[in-house]
Amino acid sequence: MEEPKQRKIIHVDMDAFYASVEQLDNPELRGKPVAVGGSSQRGVVAAASYEARKFGVRSAMSSVLAKRNCPDLIFVKPRFERYRELSTRIRNIFFEYTDLVEPLSLDEAYLDVTENKKGNPSASVIAKEIRQKIKEKTGLNASAGISVNKFIAKVASDINKPNGQKTVRPEEVEAFLETLEIRKFYGVGKVTADKMYRFGIFTGLDLKNKSLDFLNENFGRSGLYYYQVVRGIHHSEVKASRIRKSLGAERTFEENISSEVFMLERLQNISEEIERRLSRSKVAGKTITLKIKYRDFTLQTRSKTLSYYISSKDLILETAKELLYQEKMKESVRLLGISLSNLNTDKEEKQEEKKEIAVQLKFDF
Repeated sequence: MEEPKQRKIIHVDMDAFYASVEQLDNPELRGKPVAVGGSSQRGVVAAASYEARKFGVRSAMSSVLAKRNCPDLIFVKPRFERYRELSTRIRNIFFEYTDLVEPLSLDEAYLDVTENKKGNPSASVIAKEIRQKIKEKTGLNASAGISVNKFIAKVASDINKPNGQKTVRPEEVEAFLETLEIRKFYGVGKVTADKMYRFGIFTGLDLKNKSLDFLNENFGRSGLYYYQVVRGIHHSEVKASRIRKSLGAERTFEENISSEVFMLERLQNISEEIERRLSRSKVAGKTITLKIKYRDFTLQTRSKTLSYYISSKDLILETAKELLYQEKMKESVRLLGISLSNLNTDKEEKQEEKKEIAVQLKFDF
């Protein structure tokens, strides 16, 4: 049996990207707490500078709470065209080293440098060079994680932020994961972390000591994932062309709405936006999901799967309308969203083989 290919993976993550771009372009913002997002009562923080993070300001936090935490917080409207421009420039730097680049968003990406264009055997040196080039060509700082697979590289990129990097060598993987706080495991959110705490799982070692049966029983389909990653097993390859799983749009309203007539108007606007996005991405979907967030922040989703693919705003709206009338609204609504999944890209994706591979990398890191 042929030995599996050994890999060197880098995860590059820009530091407070949106906020850093605003500070880069406007010197008056440098050294000050900055939040990118809306400052209205219904506004949400899209990104926060490190100066703002010291006050507990975080992305996805309501603007009201952010301002309460940091009274001197400066709100800046997002400029996505500018962020995309710089993201493209950064991505071009990645391509100088490898074509195996998998963007996760505008500000982060995986790179497989096992075989790279520079012929450099050290992934750590490559990561340092990339970070230096990003600084020289954009003025922005980036952090990086380097290891044997995507999971460990992503976790490692957060260790020495901002403007740093962390290499987890093959012989260090086991100890690194065993001592890692469970909330720092990629894929373990707050709800899951709280549940793990109740089972006495606080570190990777605690998780490792749980059997696969226990994890499957208490964490369902995620059980196998947790069982494998804590042992350093993660076979997902760096995909140069990521396959989109869903596409959608949502709107938060300045004031709660309770009239279904007004809701339909908003859904029409959202359907038009989704049609534009589907057209740009050249995809269509079968499953339509309506997302409803009530005034008390409770969230409800309603879905319907069709027997055919759709991409037109009229069909999207027609299905969303049907879902809206599926049952009576229990409260006034603060947010509506529509998403399409089960896309016609799904059939292109092949299932990855789940093989347990007990090999370590044998080259320089």
